[in-house]
Amino acid sequence: MKMIQALIWEDRFPFVKRELEKSGIFGMNAREVSGRGEQGGIHLKFRGGILDVDLLPKLKLEIIVHDRFENTVVDAIKKSAYTGKPGDGRIFIIPVEESIRIRTNDVEV
Repeated sequence: MKMIQALIWEDRFPFVKRELEKSGIFGMNAREVSGRGEQGGIHLKFRGGILDVDLLPKLKLEIIVHDRFENTVVDAIKKSAYTGKPGDGRIFIIPVEESIRIRTNDVEV
């Protein structure tokens, strides 16, 4: 199993969600986070001055799938989160040793 974490722009979430659902992937967790990457934030001209916005709002998705769905999920996120601008996000793939469903005590490896 794999945990796929993706940091994306908040406004791209509906597109990512729709693309994942088309691929048969429905389970996910999402939370609002803020951060910055190599671009170091953004610089806005505001009332004659420059305003530095250091940490930008993002959405962090966590999706746990069997290994056979890893490429499907990654491709769906890449396709639907892409804008071509700095800050489009990043995808992390983390191995998951096992998963235990609390209600039924089922173990998946």
